Amino acid sequence: MDTPEKDFYVHDHGDGQLHSHPHEHPHEHSHAPGEAHGHSHTQTKAVLNRLSRAIGHLESVKRMVEDGRDCTEVLVQLAAVRSALNNTAKVILKDHIEHCIEDAGTDQLQALNEAIDKFMS
Repeated sequence: MDTPEKDFYVHDHGDGQLHSHPHEHPHEHSHAPGEAHGHSHTQTKAVLNRLSRAIGHLESVKRMVEDGRDCTEVLVQLAAVRSALNNTAKVILKDHIEHCIEDAGTDQLQALNEAIDKFMS
């Protein structure tokens, strides 16, 4: 099943300015219901790629601060990093729900609820 996810791509046009824009792309879920997965998730590569981009973006924001860039530009870029991390968390949560929760007991559901509470605070 393909579901579009919005992601923010950040790039530098060579002028030192970081630019971000939303980009939609499909995520495929091929895990069969009831199939044992040992906590290997279908979105691991996508999550790692998103985290790598977020880390690179955050390092760019750090350089902006070191270079004394305008605070409003830094805040806009930090908002883009936060959005990228939130979207990554959504992918992880959806993957977890689709592949780990179907046979979950009360303990697993309670652990998921606690993780969601921590993420949302």
